[in-house]
Amino acid sequence: MADSLDKLTIRGFKSIRTLEDFELKSLNVFVGANGAGKSNLIACFRLLQALIEDRLADFVRESGGISDLLYNGRKATRQMEFATRFAERGYRFTLKPGPGEGFALADEACYDDGGTPGWRELGSSGDNASLLVKEAKGSSRASAYSAPVVNAIRSWKVYHFHDTSSTAPMRHAEIIEDNKALRFDAANIGPYLFRIRNTDRACYDEILNACQLVAPFLDDFLLDPQQFGPKTKVALSWKAKASDYPMQPYHLSDGSIRFICLATALLQPCPPSTMIIDEPELGLHPEAIRLLGELIQDAAKRTQVIVATQSPLLLDQFATEDVVVVKRRDGQSTFARLQRTDYTEWLESYSLGELWVKNVIHGGTTHE
Repeated sequence: MADSLDKLTIRGFKSIRTLEDFELKSLNVFVGANGAGKSNLIACFRLLQALIEDRLADFVRESGGISDLLYNGRKATRQMEFATRFAERGYRFTLKPGPGEGFALADEACYDDGGTPGWRELGSSGDNASLLVKEAKGSSRASAYSAPVVNAIRSWKVYHFHDTSSTAPMRHAEIIEDNKALRFDAANIGPYLFRIRNTDRACYDEILNACQLVAPFLDDFLLDPQQFGPKTKVALSWKAKASDYPMQPYHLSDGSIRFICLATALLQPCPPSTMIIDEPELGLHPEAIRLLGELIQDAAKRTQVIVATQSPLLLDQFATEDVVVVKRRDGQSTFARLQRTDYTEWLESYSLGELWVKNVIHGGTTHE
């Protein structure tokens, strides 16, 4: 897990006024009430991805403009600051509001231990395109240090499988060439499973077996390439046991197709160095949530996993030290990792999820 995230600093972003050098482990389960700030933490990872992929302006615009991203707006916060550390590397930068809803990407710095260890200041580009990314693409000696930083951040993957509607991309065919990595919304679930079946049958069978535990009627996936004009596409079709009739993606319930996407992400043969999943328990049966907890624990042995949840049942599947409680206090989000020693006596009689429901683990709805 050389490229997984060790420490994270966020200042002035949405409801997060200050999160200073927060330590992340191989498994991190963030739990909190509605509006506490879990989704804002995940939005930080989306911002990082947008910056590295040269889509930062799009991210800011789609988020409502720079004013909506600043903690309590422009009057309260002059700028946003972000810093990451992972193994011997790191990256930090600042976003400053400009005229209207404009902004400036400034104070970029790269940390590496090559040569003289420490932060190497990159400065400000003036066009909101990352100097780190530009340097990584170049041929200078510095690119040998910046490229691994860019590649590490690109390897952090946010998954969001909330949209399971009839128009959701996961329910439709995608071109067969789109099979290298599972997309954030599982839009290419068909081509991706098709490639795994052909290149790593043991992994494919593991994914299928996990899905059959949740959907016992499932016999196998049907991943037959089909021609759509000049394009070859694959959809997530399937067949039921004791039936030869090929079922279509729209025959799967919301919970079933969401679990298939989750199982595929968590059991994939080459997972991203950090995997971030927001509220994976949505629409799942209690037994499916228990199995999901096992899959998350197993994935955390191979890569870093960050999960945001509100489910007491999912919380029950993890150790106390895996859990980070997110609270909203005085208008800002706070983050605190649980310590088992604080709940030793309680845990003799109650599960972690029960302590959450009873508000022994304080993190429920607050009135400010």
